[in-house]
Amino acid sequence: MRIAVRFNEDAAILSLSGKFLAGSDGPYLRQKVKDLMDAGILKLVIDFADVPYIDSTGLGFLAGARVTVQNAGAGIVLASLNRHVRKILDEVKLTQFFVVADSEAAALALLNQSSAAAPDSANPGEKGKKRPGTSVEG
Repeated sequence: MRIAVRFNEDAAILSLSGKFLAGSDGPYLRQKVKDLMDAGILKLVIDFADVPYIDSTGLGFLAGARVTVQNAGAGIVLASLNRHVRKILDEVKLTQFFVVADSEAAALALLNQSSAAAPDSANPGEKGKKRPGTSVEG
C-alpha cells in the first residue's frame, strides 16, 4: 500500500492506494494519524479512491483512527469508498461510526461545516473537545 499525506488549508488528507492487507501498513498508518493529531490537525480526510480491497488490518486501523481522532477533538471523514470496501464496512457495522463522503471535495466540505465530523449518536458519552455551536448533519 502507498500512503500520501497532503494538506488542504487546515485539513490533512491521507490518500491510500493499493490493497489494505495485513502487514506493516496498519501500524504505520496508526502512527501517521497520531502524528497528525499531535501536530494539532483538527480535520482529517482518509481518501480510499485507489483502495480496491480492505481486510481486518484495515478495519482495525479505521477503528483505531476514529478513536485517536475523536480523543484529539478532531473530525474524520472517509472519502471515495468503492462498492467493495463500503460493503465490507457495512457488513461489520463500522459505517455507522464514520461520516462517509463520495469524494475528497465533499469530505472537505463536510469537515468545514463542523469541527467534529463524527455522528454524535455513535458515542453518546463522548467527551471530545468540540467548538461551541457546531454539529454534523446526517
